[in-house]
Amino acid sequence: MSYDRPTDTSWLSRYVALWRRAPGTTAYLLASFVVSMVALSVLSGVFFAGVGMVILVVGLPLMSGSLQMARGLGSAERAMLAWTGLPEVPAPVWPRPAADAHWTSRALAPLRSAHHWSYLLHQLIINPVVSTVTFSLAITWWATTLGGLSYWFWHGFIPEPDVDPWAVWLRDRLPLLHGLTPDAAETTAYLVAGILFGITLPWVIRGLARLRHAIAAAMLGRWPSDELAARALAESEARQSAVHAEDTAMRRLERDLHDGPQQRLVRLQLDLAATERRAAAGDTSQAVTYAREAQLQAKAALDELRALSRGVAPPLLADRGLVAALDALAEESPLRVGTDLDTGLDASVPPEVARAIYFVVAELLTNAAKHSRASRATLSARIHGADPARLRVAVTDDGRGGAALSEGHGLAGLQERLHGLRGTLTVESPPGGPTRVDVVVPLPEEVRPAQPPSLS
Repeated sequence: MSYDRPTDTSWLSRYVALWRRAPGTTAYLLASFVVSMVALSVLSGVFFAGVGMVILVVGLPLMSGSLQMARGLGSAERAMLAWTGLPEVPAPVWPRPAADAHWTSRALAPLRSAHHWSYLLHQLIINPVVSTVTFSLAITWWATTLGGLSYWFWHGFIPEPDVDPWAVWLRDRLPLLHGLTPDAAETTAYLVAGILFGITLPWVIRGLARLRHAIAAAMLGRWPSDELAARALAESEARQSAVHAEDTAMRRLERDLHDGPQQRLVRLQLDLAATERRAAAGDTSQAVTYAREAQLQAKAALDELRALSRGVAPPLLADRGLVAALDALAEESPLRVGTDLDTGLDASVPPEVARAIYFVVAELLTNAAKHSRASRATLSARIHGADPARLRVAVTDDGRGGAALSEGHGLAGLQERLHGLRGTLTVESPPGGPTRVDVVVPLPEEVRPAQPPSLS
């Protein structure tokens, strides 16, 4: 719902809503004027000092510092705009120096940023002028409204001539005031002015705020080019997260193979060698004992390999699709798992998303069985929306709750894996349960269905 459009569309309700916002908007206009005057004096001193010493080494850092100060003051301006109830002005995408950039390149980076120069222009020239005008008009409207409505009370305490020339001039020219004494004519004129200015005050204050908001959106907000920069930055971060998550998964798999099946296979090899020696020596009873030990080690290694295979995409996922793979996870889980799977998943979800979702669901069901003391769980996976289409997966269990996204724990690792796909993971797990984990992953445009299934 927009801040500017109340649900009741009658003119009276809109007018009352404007009056409710008038104090906050006025506070913004007054505070912004003070901040703009401070910004003008500070920024002009620092920036022009840098310009004057640009031939020296210290000049460029001073100019860069003034641009950073302008960024901070502009951000404060955007924050104060929230007092007006107008829509938030989104922050621009600020340039990020490369991680291996020299410190001098980092220090002087604002000099190469168009947004920093736009903020400086706003703080040095545009905002002082506009804030002065809006401050003056706001003060004029409030002073005339309050002063005119209360003039009848306080004007008697002010020493003044016996006959006010202005009141006489006003009485002679307005038929409404004919026949009144100069004092009564003056009081009536101020009262009428107070009423008129009071009626128009919320519209004037709102109009001034909209003017300030429009200027801030153009100079301090996000530009169309920022959307491309933001998408490129998100893609870069997603790729880095995907690489990091994959590297972590491979290291974990390597460690698990070394600590588990590899050790058991070594033990199996030793037992088989001992069995061979005992059999050759004719000690059949001892050979049978070693053979049984070897059988137990082989079974344990097989069980561990099966458990580790859950971290590797199973053939079922590639052969029959995501729906069949998720159904298999539900059937193999120690919990009683109910499923609600969209039949259109296989046609809509690309392979890389399907693999990630399979791993995440496998880990969530394993965690629910091991740590939550749950007896049953539900698994749902459906497609939401059309522009953009999103895959939403939810795993709910009836365990004891208390799960959280703590750094270094399993859920945080799943969140990092999903971040590589620009997905999100949220956890609702109050003490005592139940626990609900929601996973949302956007689907690439090239694989989205023309008419994705809708939810009732």
